[in-house]
Amino acid sequence: MQDARRACHDASAVPLRARRFPGLRGILRPPCASAFFAPNPVPQAPADRSAELAGWLSRTALGDRAAFAALYRATSAHLFGVILRINRDRSQAEELLQDIYVNIWRAAGSFDAARAQPMTWLVSIARNRAIDSLRRAKSDVKTVSSHLAGDDGEADDDLVEQLPSGEAGPLQLLEQAADARALAHCVQQLSAEQQQCVALAYYQGLSHAEVAEHLVQPLGTVKSWVRRALLALKQCLARAAGQAPSFASGASGAASPAADPSAKEA
Repeated sequence: MQDARRACHDASAVPLRARRFPGLRGILRPPCASAFFAPNPVPQAPADRSAELAGWLSRTALGDRAAFAALYRATSAHLFGVILRINRDRSQAEELLQDIYVNIWRAAGSFDAARAQPMTWLVSIARNRAIDSLRRAKSDVKTVSSHLAGDDGEADDDLVEQLPSGEAGPLQLLEQAADARALAHCVQQLSAEQQQCVALAYYQGLSHAEVAEHLVQPLGTVKSWVRRALLALKQCLARAAGQAPSFASGASGAASPAADPSAKEA
């Protein structure tokens, strides 16, 4: 018990957000401090407790600091438990509790005893604020510094500048240009129907059924055009690269799995 009291005493020395509100200083203590140092409450019937809480809220709305202090002592431990069930970080939960009671101080006038029980109203505020804190934490962008502190007298190193560039180098650009020229040449060797089918299927992403509907042609005819076009392109590009074309697999299996026309079935 002495250790718990000492821990609460240490926690009460931590700066709280209530310091921004001088009028509430001394009231908003950590919840464990309130639990240990407040007088033991006398058991009350639920109706009597609700009436007492409602009375404190109505007097808080008028700026009664004593009523607000009594409300805090009577309810902070319960609300702190509500917050901890949602946000497991105790330090964040303590900060949230202080914010919640600052909001209660400001919004006490909006409490309507005819519409809600006092504790229900208080728990609703605490739960909503705790859930909002988790949402904000998920949406916060985590950043790290891109600079490394240099030695004495030296400038900081920019780590971003030391990363390899993702852009293509001169050799890669030359190879890409050569590949593009070879592909354009090979496409020109296809028939008009084959060029149209390849363009619709592999540049616009249409399925074979959609290509057939677009060209008003039978589905089997479109599949045959695409298959022959892919085979012709493969052979043409192999010749352009100085490689002998392979006919081992025949016309039915010449295309690679990635370019297999059956992969674009409707």
